[in-house]
Amino acid sequence: MAENRPGVSKPRRVGGDGEPEIFCADEQNEVDIDLPKWQNLALNVLQSEGIRGAAEMTIVFVNELSMSELNEQYMGIAKPTDVLAFPLDAVDAARTPGPGAMSKGPDRVSLDINELPLLLGDVVICPTVAANQASSHAGNLDDEIALLLVHGMLHVLGADHDTPVTTKAMRGREVKLLEEHHWKGPAPANFRQEHQEGN
Repeated sequence: MAENRPGVSKPRRVGGDGEPEIFCADEQNEVDIDLPKWQNLALNVLQSEGIRGAAEMTIVFVNELSMSELNEQYMGIAKPTDVLAFPLDAVDAARTPGPGAMSKGPDRVSLDINELPLLLGDVVICPTVAANQASSHAGNLDDEIALLLVHGMLHVLGADHDTPVTTKAMRGREVKLLEEHHWKGPAPANFRQEHQEGN
């Protein structure tokens, strides 16, 4: 998951000419997923978080085996989890050392990184894990997937919950985004209570 450390820059929030895009894929068969609904929520969250111009994010729904493999590979935990976030941080190719670095020469035109699409990252969600924990976490499967999507997106955009202060800020932002774009009103009382208690 992303970390919010001093001295580490957050990803760019403005891409080149164009509009933000969300690419969604459902690579599991256990839980019915309404891809257009989640794509729309994700686009609204990007807009609320100040993402402008050409920007791309991928949302993928996977089965428990795939999630377990990803969780073991990237987090060192050999079991499925509910959501993983993979921020790309829009690496500035002009400053990247090594063979992939952009070099300048008589035939090279100076590259303006701000004109390139903003590659935000990927959010991977396991719907069966979400279904198993929904009643004791967000209340129901629909709210659980919405919460996991927003949570993963905030990680991709640089938020974290590694201290009590960042945890409170991130949870508050999750509730605000869900109220604005998922419920279109105040969070259900059971969700707000569970979320504030950190379950």
